[in-house]
Amino acid sequence: MPEALTIARDLDLDLVEVADKANPPVCRIMDFGKYKYETAQRAKESRRKSTNVSIKEMKYRPKIGVGDFDTKTRKVAEFLSEGHKVKVTLMFRGREMAHPELGKVVLDKVADAVNEVAKVEAYPRLDGRNMVMVLAPDKRAQQAAQRRVTDPAESPDGADGSPLDGAAVAASVDGSTDAGVAAEPPGATVDPPGDTAAAS
Repeated sequence: MPEALTIARDLDLDLVEVADKANPPVCRIMDFGKYKYETAQRAKESRRKSTNVSIKEMKYRPKIGVGDFDTKTRKVAEFLSEGHKVKVTLMFRGREMAHPELGKVVLDKVADAVNEVAKVEAYPRLDGRNMVMVLAPDKRAQQAAQRRVTDPAESPDGADGSPLDGAAVAASVDGSTDAGVAAEPPGATVDPPGDTAAAS
C-alpha cells in the first residue's frame, strides 16, 4: 500500500480503493475528479434517454355535450402525441347502467377522433360502474400524419387534403368561376347587352 501511494503521488494521481473486501484490498491509480465527472455525465445521459411514459386518464359521460367532448378529446390527442398512454373512462350513473351500448358509442367516437396518433391497446370493457378503454401512441400513424401535413403532394386529393370535385375541376378548365350558373340549352340565343331597350 505505501508503495502504491508513492507511485500515485509521483504520477500526480489519486489512489482509490475499489474492492475493500478483498484480501489484500484492491486499489486503482486514477484521476478521481475526472472519474467522478465522467460517471455523472453517463448517469445524466442515461436519464435523458430513458422515456418517462405514464398513463393519463380522461373521464367522459354517456350524455356528454359536443363542446366538452371536443375539449376532452383534444387533450387526449395531446397526451398521446407527448408519448403517454391514455385510459379513457366512461362513467355511468343510475339507470344509465342499463344502456352500456351508449357508453361504447362515445368511446368508439374518441378512438375514431384520435386514430391518426393512437391505436386501441385495450378495447372497451365494463369495470363496475365504468367502461374503460386504453389508448397507446402509434408512432407510425403519427409519422404518416406528419408527412401528409408537410407534403400535401403525397395525398391523392386536393392540395388541402379535400377530395377533388368534378364540377370544380371542369370550372377551372374552362375558366369560369361561378359553379351555380346553369348551362344554356342547345340552340338558345342570347341577346347582347344593351339591345333589349332598343327592341322595346
